[in-house]
Amino acid sequence: MGTGILAFLALLPIIAVAVFLVGLKWPASKAMPISYIVAVLLALFVWDVAFPQVAAASVNGLVVAVTLLFIIFGAILLLNTLQESGGLHTIRRGFTDITPDRRIQVIIIAWLFGSFIEGTAGFGTPAAVAVPLMVGLGFPAMAAVVSGMIIQSTPVSFGAVGTPIVVGVGSGVEPLTQITDVSSFVFGLAGKVALLHTLAGILVPLFLVGMLTRFFGKNKSFSEGLQVWKFAVFAALAMTLPYLLVAYTMGPEFPAMFGGLIGLAIVVPAAKKGFLMPKEGEEWDFEPKDRWDPLWNGKVELKQSDVNAGKISMWRAWSPYLLIALLLIISRLTPLGEWLQAAVIRIPNLFGTEITAEWEILYSPGFIFIVVAVLTYFMHSMKPKEFATAWKDSGKNMIAASTALVFTVPMVQVFLNTDGGAAGYQEMPLILAEAAANLGGELYPIFATFIGGLGAFVAGSNTISNMMFSYFQFGVGENIGGSATWMVALQAVGGAAGNMICVHNVVAASAVVGLVGKEGHVIRKTLLPFVYYALLAGSIGYSIMWTADKGIFNIGSILAVIIWGIAIYFIATNKKRLAALERKSIA
Repeated sequence: MGTGILAFLALLPIIAVAVFLVGLKWPASKAMPISYIVAVLLALFVWDVAFPQVAAASVNGLVVAVTLLFIIFGAILLLNTLQESGGLHTIRRGFTDITPDRRIQVIIIAWLFGSFIEGTAGFGTPAAVAVPLMVGLGFPAMAAVVSGMIIQSTPVSFGAVGTPIVVGVGSGVEPLTQITDVSSFVFGLAGKVALLHTLAGILVPLFLVGMLTRFFGKNKSFSEGLQVWKFAVFAALAMTLPYLLVAYTMGPEFPAMFGGLIGLAIVVPAAKKGFLMPKEGEEWDFEPKDRWDPLWNGKVELKQSDVNAGKISMWRAWSPYLLIALLLIISRLTPLGEWLQAAVIRIPNLFGTEITAEWEILYSPGFIFIVVAVLTYFMHSMKPKEFATAWKDSGKNMIAASTALVFTVPMVQVFLNTDGGAAGYQEMPLILAEAAANLGGELYPIFATFIGGLGAFVAGSNTISNMMFSYFQFGVGENIGGSATWMVALQAVGGAAGNMICVHNVVAASAVVGLVGKEGHVIRKTLLPFVYYALLAGSIGYSIMWTADKGIFNIGSILAVIIWGIAIYFIATNKKRLAALERKSIA
């Protein structure tokens, strides 16, 4: 069977997701079973994979789904515990004291705090922490999820203390004879990846605020978000410049963690002093809740009436989140992490295959969330009835998320485990990547990021995407006469950007705030930031690779200039659009 036909067939599970989940806006609980069935039928009857391997991949997917549900439950439990204790009321007041402007709040919480949490834990944890926090502050659930997914880009390559680079790329390129020292290769790669992320990431906070006002504001205007462009760019640089410096000097483990932490240390005090902040009376907020589109609402909401409001001090209210950050750092950077990882539930050689299912239950962020929730019960002097309510509500929300995940993750595992079939074909992801490289030719570097994004979209992980495609991307770089190292850097960046549209990350983030069934609406909104990020990074990568041969004015540099030019144009002309918007509002 020809490569083109095989590539089309391998694409069918993803087409099913695009058509039913994104196009027809079906809930994931209905769309993902179809995608799973398509993947299974292809594996069995086209790739001719043995039934035990398909069954093993499916069971492994169920185990992975359980690990995700554990994280979701822990995140919801902490949110509900803070609701019952009155802690969220205090946190909300604290952010209002900085500014009531939702645009500034989303930059601080999603971009800076989310980047820090990504650096410490990764694997979707920022959405589990930052998304419910935003909902607790009064954001619509969908606005919180979209914001939480958009920032799943710049920090992701260095998430979980550099795991996508150290483990993902490291294991992916290990078989290459051209690389004699994987550790040195990975260390040097960190700077290249960080440079691409920095150049693309400068506009991420602008996308955050623009998407917020465009889709969730009264006037449906991107311009109201661009109104705070100076603060957005300031916050972007406050995170990305330290991030870039750390990547070049310390390697891949700490850029996101230190970038987010240093960014918070710079931006929060500056915001309190009014630096680049909206003028008094020009703060932006959502309309009253009774005017929200029903699509925006989740089942996890801040209580309108809280008997404990005002009971908890600011320090005590924030202490659970500080504890989460501290415990995540300790568990990832000290020998305690090895001890926690030793407590693993493992099912080796499922159905006689090489597939092993395992769950490091104590190392999971979900375990840390639950521990902190229990500690919060004591720190906030809660009543047993209040804590019991938090557990009960959290269980209900977790169950609602389970239907989608028990099909989403098994589909991914079947898709990934289609090698070794009697038909002799490569696994589906490599078939797709090879077809893309054949089509792209010399222009392929521009699209290399999209291959990385496709890997993350399907696998739900930058780390897995890098494992799948780093070897392949290195080889393509050599075959087209470009820099193989820069090709791997583009893979890592694309894999990070793909988290914005990754199905089971969206499902998990949506489940945390009870937005189950509306995942397609989220992906439709995050698709534009993903395309921007992947295209700009790919264009810059192409320009870097070919400037010596083609001169500085090449297709890549021209595309990058066009993208930046569009952004500058919209910023420069924004006052006119705001004035027109104001006149329309008055009329």
